[in-house]
Amino acid sequence: MNRFSVKKLTISSLYELQLLSRRTFYETFWMENKHADMMDYLENELSAEKLLLEFKNTESEFYFVMHFDKPVAYLKINYGDAQTEPMGSKAIEIERIYVLYDYQGFHLGRLLFNKVVDIAKVRNADTIWLGVWELNHKAIYFYKKYGFIEFGKHNFKLGSDLQTDILMKLQL
Repeated sequence: MNRFSVKKLTISSLYELQLLSRRTFYETFWMENKHADMMDYLENELSAEKLLLEFKNTESEFYFVMHFDKPVAYLKINYGDAQTEPMGSKAIEIERIYVLYDYQGFHLGRLLFNKVVDIAKVRNADTIWLGVWELNHKAIYFYKKYGFIEFGKHNFKLGSDLQTDILMKLQL
């Protein structure tokens, strides 16, 4: 039996999603950012209310990677008007892929990326794209390994800190 499985979220998973979102974001970025900016982002951008609005958007989907009955990683994708940049109806945005620190190295990012590719095929998408913080070298390396190329930049606000995300895309 495979220890890990991918599960599409339902509204009943909202509390677990909030906990996992906050924990993985903090684990990923706390060392490179001011504490106050991190707390502001966690409280405002990953609040239950904000996640509920995202969850209710019919052009967004969330998935967990489950380790038996425990969520250990998650994915958020957007298409259509839910995309954070206008990329058209044939594109899918990976807005978030996060893995708990203790589960990194188990290829869960690859598992979630493969899920996106499967969804893209079903939706007849021709592009998968994302924004990744310019200082997140580990993630940039991950996406380049899967064939993503840089095509632009956009701003990302973390608390009071205006940061730059590199936009990357994969043509299917």
